[in-house]
Amino acid sequence: MYKIVIVDDEVEVREGIKESIDWERHGFECIGDYRNGNEALEAIAELRPDLVLSDICMPFMDGIELTRQIHVNYPYIKVIILTGHDEFDYAQKALRLKVHDFIVKPITANELRQLLDKVKLEMDKEAENRENLSLLKMQLHQSLPLLRERFLEQLVGGNLRDFRIHERFEYFSLPLIAPPYLVVAIDIDDFDEIKQEKWQNDPELFRSAAFNIVQEVMEGKDAIVFRTREERMIVIFSGEAEEGTYEAALNLSEVIRFCMEKYLKFTVTVGVGTLCGTLRELPLSYNGAISALDYRFLHGKNKVISILDMEGAKKPAQQLDIEWNRKFATLVKTGTLEEAHVLTGQFISNLKASLMPIGACYLQIQAIIIAIMTTIHELVGNDSAHFQGHDIVLKDINRFKTLDEIETWLKSICREAISYISEQRNDQTKMQVRSVTEYIDEHYADENLTVDDLCRHVHLSRSYFSTVFKQHKEQTIMEYVTRVRIEKAKDLLQHTAMKAYEVGAKVGYSDPQYFSVLFKKNTGTSPKEYREKLLREKMQ
Repeated sequence: MYKIVIVDDEVEVREGIKESIDWERHGFECIGDYRNGNEALEAIAELRPDLVLSDICMPFMDGIELTRQIHVNYPYIKVIILTGHDEFDYAQKALRLKVHDFIVKPITANELRQLLDKVKLEMDKEAENRENLSLLKMQLHQSLPLLRERFLEQLVGGNLRDFRIHERFEYFSLPLIAPPYLVVAIDIDDFDEIKQEKWQNDPELFRSAAFNIVQEVMEGKDAIVFRTREERMIVIFSGEAEEGTYEAALNLSEVIRFCMEKYLKFTVTVGVGTLCGTLRELPLSYNGAISALDYRFLHGKNKVISILDMEGAKKPAQQLDIEWNRKFATLVKTGTLEEAHVLTGQFISNLKASLMPIGACYLQIQAIIIAIMTTIHELVGNDSAHFQGHDIVLKDINRFKTLDEIETWLKSICREAISYISEQRNDQTKMQVRSVTEYIDEHYADENLTVDDLCRHVHLSRSYFSTVFKQHKEQTIMEYVTRVRIEKAKDLLQHTAMKAYEVGAKVGYSDPQYFSVLFKKNTGTSPKEYREKLLREKMQ
């Protein structure tokens, strides 16, 4: 028997509906009637009916809001709406709230009986489906592979009690495995970069292809194969002597790696854990295998890596070396692109040779990047914000899976930094040289003007700025001063009647003889001869 409640603000409508229906005959029990949505919602919370027959327009809470509340809090309760012809907009809203059906007022008892019979049949069918054991068994069977994988994932994760382990092995028809045990983890390299067209843009397709390879290689072996939620492929080896289990795991891992590359044309990295004597110790082996995968960062992809080789060696782990920070900072200041490649290669080789933990490697690399950024800021000040890699420290370097990828990335950072500083220096020195030439144009008449005066003007050392100036002007600073003075003297000789000694004094040479010698050296004639030559040319 299904339970129904009636909600309408007109008492005559509620009473008419209750009295016109033989509820039991139609499979229902009317357990209450209410005059608005507020009252009905309170009753629904306590009575939990199967069906609600509600008017749309009511005070305090209308049928639309009531339907919404029922849909959110009691999705298993069906709602039938009573609506008038002029309430179509309300009906549309109710439809979006998944109302089961509508009845248009005025309603006849016969229409309501037919609707109740129809709803009862549908509810009977739904109940039958829920109770259909064969359907449930089929659904369970379809879910078993996934449930099996979750069980095995819990097993290697250490989240099961001993008595449940053997019980679950039997339930999932897993082969009984005997100690010693060893876990191997297989991870696809460059998952996001694998050619998608070959796999029809379906990541699950090539994951399944990879898992099939693992299953084929392990067929007939004392091992269990499954996938984790992180899409790693896991193999639990068992059943041989300790040395035999470890060697078998290494050999078969190499076979898996080879087959992936040969047949599927992509690579995997295989992490091999430690041997353990009981199922309760499997998490130790599993964690070791996962940790071994992390060493792909040091040794590269497409390899079989044993955690014993990585963390079982006697060589002490190295700590952060701030000397590398200094080397890279110096490189950015004075180095070349070739030197950047050499230093980066040396640094990466040093990390590969060390047993520094992965996290420490990241810290060392980030420290170097910060040193580079600090150096750029020291050299160019606030203009360092224009450096395209200024936010590089904030980027997630964890996206790189190997030190070889880090090496390429770090070389690009150094190349960009060296080029950027070179450009900034070039621009800055151009401005400094221009400032000095402008100063010379304004002060050439000062016979006490010296190179030191000009260097102080741009706050640079004599040796450094003399070199920079000559690079830009292809002459020394004083050669440039002399050229400016001679050009000014030539102009005065041409356009004024000033005596030669007066012209000399005007351009910074108070000694007439020295001015005459210097003028002839630069023009090929004395000041007097130069003026006479200009007069002759003018008269011709």
